[in-house]
Amino acid sequence: MPAAPPVTPDGRYIVVRGRLWRRANPALADDVRQATVDALMDARRAVAAANQANDPDARATARQAVDRAKVALGERGPVWWDDGSPDLNRHMARTTPYAAWFAGLGAVT
Repeated sequence: MPAAPPVTPDGRYIVVRGRLWRRANPALADDVRQATVDALMDARRAVAAANQANDPDARATARQAVDRAKVALGERGPVWWDDGSPDLNRHMARTTPYAAWFAGLGAVT
């Protein structure tokens, strides 16, 4: 199994191939988080099925379901922190305030 990606010191992002990706809101109750992850996985399977069937309407519907789940998890949409820090989702870690921390990891992840 691959190693878990590094998590920024403040817990807001993971780093994949040098890019920051917003993590789920840690304040979500475990049952809510699990139900939302389950809905996300169902929606991703629906996207795959729509792609397999070459059904653009089903694909659009499934992608909307993926987006709703990602927003509910806090990975998209409004940020889940309240200290006024900007959202750096999808930014390269080396070009953000996390640059020194990222450089200290010693390898591009």
